[in-house]
Amino acid sequence: MRVLTTATEVASVDDEFAIDGDAVPAEYLSYELNEWDDYAIEAAVQIKEAREDVEVVAVTIGPERSEEVAREALAKGADRALRVWDDALGDRAVLDPTSKAQILAAVAETEEPDLVLTGVQSGDDAWGATGVALARDLGYQWAAVVNDLELDDSATTAHVHRELEGGVEELTEIGLPAVLTIQTGINDPRYASLRGIRQAHAKPLDVQSLSDLGLDTLPERLRLREMRIPESESETEYLSGSPGDQASQLATVLSDEGVIDG
Repeated sequence: MRVLTTATEVASVDDEFAIDGDAVPAEYLSYELNEWDDYAIEAAVQIKEAREDVEVVAVTIGPERSEEVAREALAKGADRALRVWDDALGDRAVLDPTSKAQILAAVAETEEPDLVLTGVQSGDDAWGATGVALARDLGYQWAAVVNDLELDDSATTAHVHRELEGGVEELTEIGLPAVLTIQTGINDPRYASLRGIRQAHAKPLDVQSLSDLGLDTLPERLRLREMRIPESESETEYLSGSPGDQASQLATVLSDEGVIDG
């Protein structure tokens, strides 16, 4: 059995930052493994640990910098990892979910996984659509926002709990092959051990271009037109002094605003 899981690199912005044109300069950014994908990787590794003959393959889409998150997946228990990138992708400010799904589908057609686990969304763009678009492209069964997962003994059916709106949960059975988008809280992602980190850096990491995957071009479906810091519609007033002074000032403000009787 083969499980394919995503290891997405996401950018975090410093508390104080600037915008240059349609981008945040690199000096204000830091990169890490996407939180939702961390849970997907853990789910894949737990399947590997519970069953025999399971291979976990992690895939990331990104420049050379993103090899760190691919190796983090290896350190957490993935058997192999690959990175997909192309100079044509580097020129885009936005890589839309449909394009990501096409790339992942091309990887899946080569790897032929029985199960694909992705995070529900990424912590930066937060589209929440890549996994479902991938299932469509592959013609696989799918379930989104999965917060519990169990495979039957024959590994032909996944029993999943799905988180719906209003606190409702759905229990359903999904025939494999399938794509499941994993919600945070489904498990407790492990920390990469020192031994795992050393082993991860010793393992080869496969790097493929779009042409390697049989993808000549990907249409640019979305363009980033503008990026700006929203203007604040109200000012923040800071109360100074002792707790008693602050309480008195707060009472005056609430009284002046009509929130409480003076």
